[in-house]
Amino acid sequence: MIGSLTGETGMVIKLIIAALFGVILGYARKNYPVRMRTLALVCMGTTIFTLVSISWVGTGPLSDPGRIMAQVVTGIGFLGAGVIWKSKTKLSGLTTAAAIWTIAGLGMLIGLEMWLTALAGLVLTFLILNGKETERKLIGNYD
Repeated sequence: MIGSLTGETGMVIKLIIAALFGVILGYARKNYPVRMRTLALVCMGTTIFTLVSISWVGTGPLSDPGRIMAQVVTGIGFLGAGVIWKSKTKLSGLTTAAAIWTIAGLGMLIGLEMWLTALAGLVLTFLILNGKETERKLIGNYD
């Protein structure tokens, strides 16, 4: 798989990979409001913040890259909460919110160069997002 990508060229390659991850998962959401552009931007954004946290913040004596990454997780949680809608009889948007959170996690993995885990997460998430018909066959229609 891909080795260590250093310097700004490596960062650009990571952003391209993050955008591709978002596009792939966005394709799985083609019939929903949050699709390729949104998920590509979320994945790239989390990759950017991860790269900043380990490249810039990680250079000082009191650096803690985990602080920035933790704030990204919190922020993505708020973004996901914005797509959840509840009426008196129906709750919708949970899968979309979970997809946003998952793609953010994949963006962090890309930024940290955890290639195998990121690829496994991409494949599993794609299969899960495309598994609605299988889910209906197993547990019935819930719409």
